[in-house]
Amino acid sequence: MSATGLIVDRPFNRVIKWPAMRSLNHGREGVACALAVIASVLFTTACATRVPARTTPAPAPVFRTPPPPTQTPQVVTDQVADLIAASNRHFEAGSRELQLGHLETARNEFNRSLEVLLESGYGARSEPRIRDHFDRLVERISAYEISALAQGDGFTEKPYEPASLDDLLAVATFPQPDATPETTRAVVDDLQETRHDIDIPLNARVLNFVELFTGRLKNYLEEGLSRGARFLPMIQEVFRAEGIPLDLAYVPLVESAFKPNALSKAKAKGLWQFMRGTALENGLKHDWYIDERTDPEKATRAAAKYLKTLYGMFGDWHLALASYNGGPGRVQRAMKRSSRDDFWTLSTGTKYLPRETRDYVPLILAAVIIAKNPAQYGMNVLPGPVQAFETVTVPTATDIRRIAEWAGAPVQAIQDLNPELRRWTTPVRGNDYALRVPEGTAASVTAALSGSDPGELAPLNWHAVKKGETLSTIARKLKVSRSDLAEANYLTLKSKVSIGQRLIIPRAPALLLATRTDSPAPVAESRSLDAVAAANVRGPRLEKADQAKTLYRVKRGDTLYSIARFFDTTVASLRTWNGIRGSAIQIGQRLTIFSSRGNNTQ
Repeated sequence: MSATGLIVDRPFNRVIKWPAMRSLNHGREGVACALAVIASVLFTTACATRVPARTTPAPAPVFRTPPPPTQTPQVVTDQVADLIAASNRHFEAGSRELQLGHLETARNEFNRSLEVLLESGYGARSEPRIRDHFDRLVERISAYEISALAQGDGFTEKPYEPASLDDLLAVATFPQPDATPETTRAVVDDLQETRHDIDIPLNARVLNFVELFTGRLKNYLEEGLSRGARFLPMIQEVFRAEGIPLDLAYVPLVESAFKPNALSKAKAKGLWQFMRGTALENGLKHDWYIDERTDPEKATRAAAKYLKTLYGMFGDWHLALASYNGGPGRVQRAMKRSSRDDFWTLSTGTKYLPRETRDYVPLILAAVIIAKNPAQYGMNVLPGPVQAFETVTVPTATDIRRIAEWAGAPVQAIQDLNPELRRWTTPVRGNDYALRVPEGTAASVTAALSGSDPGELAPLNWHAVKKGETLSTIARKLKVSRSDLAEANYLTLKSKVSIGQRLIIPRAPALLLATRTDSPAPVAESRSLDAVAAANVRGPRLEKADQAKTLYRVKRGDTLYSIARFFDTTVASLRTWNGIRGSAIQIGQRLTIFSSRGNNTQ
């Protein structure tokens, strides 16, 4: 070691520089450091002297670049698309509610479908996609209005189903196949084992209709028996109390297939297919609002009364059935002309009774045979569910669509429970109408009734009679049927009206698109600030003396909807007044608008 602090490693000719010895005086730390360096060198030298080895160059150090910090990707949202999607959700919800007959809820949803657009920063006209969506939405709701008007409103009589007897008798006019030996044997065995309380002769006419019912018309009979399962216990109870043969409980199987709303071509109606006059004679009520022929229980009691009367006249159930179909007068005249008092001899030819009556009795008897033992004839009867109900008292005329909404049930369910109602409103005359509602809903319906303004429960239009007016002139002026006008007010066609008398106008408030709301809208949308409604009410047609005619020039940004809102009318009215088929209008186009003089907009 030299004084300079160098250690020469002669065999390998390497020089290692280390600190001068005087640096050791800096402390123990320095000494420890120097000794460690020397030991390392000596150890390396000794290894190299003893074991010659190939030296491998040390790998170059690898420097890893740290990854950049992870950044959360920003999701770019399309606010316009989101607004349109939200609007569509409300529209679809409104469509579903409208299908159920829930007009108030539907109207609210349709309102919201436009309010989400009107209340946005874009408005309804500034952004092209929103403008197109807004216009399409108005057109779609307008289409709902047109469809609803075609289907009828609260004052249009509800639709009825065709009576099955018309079809059965039409089939019976064609030659029928003869009963097979198997069918004949089944009927013979059945009549020996099954007790019947009316006489059923085993003749070809009855057997041939059994063959028809178990063959070509099997599905018809299965459906009728399945539908009638819920009515038969009630019918049998009434007949048992009145002393009527229980076999006759199956007469509706042929008359109506147990459809309460069945209507024949001759205007007979209900389970028992009563004509209006016969129904009134046997205690059933009928007016513009109700028709008890379609109430199963009330009609059954009337049928029991009528059948008992007919049996008292003829003393024979076959002749009583013939007169139930053809009328007692016709059967009596046929008996007098033929000097016969037995149905089967009376009906052998075409001279005395019409074909319908001749076929009617064997049809009934064939249906009774199968209905009392359906399994033996291969019938698959599947009774439907029985709708449990409660009764609420309705204090005044009420739209049953409101009842359905309060009960949370489809309007069809309310109609099915109250088939005697001819229209979608309870009777105007008389308070405390007993209305059936689904079980478990009476409390909510009663609470809603008590909290509602009686004047808003039914969409009624009124007219105050003026000097010189009659039912005819009022009907002509307001474009309604004179008979409907009279019936709706419990009047006859010859009734006189007095000045000031208030008459109900039987032209229902049609579904109205536009309805005012309290929702604020941007200033730019001030002329179309209200949302579209699917089911509001429209007042009666204005009389010419009370009308004001306005010519309006279409401005940029106008739509039929916005103009209708501004003038408090409807899109449908604008189309009618101006002969517009679609929704296209042009800037500068002049539109004719009629409005009340008191509400005329300048």
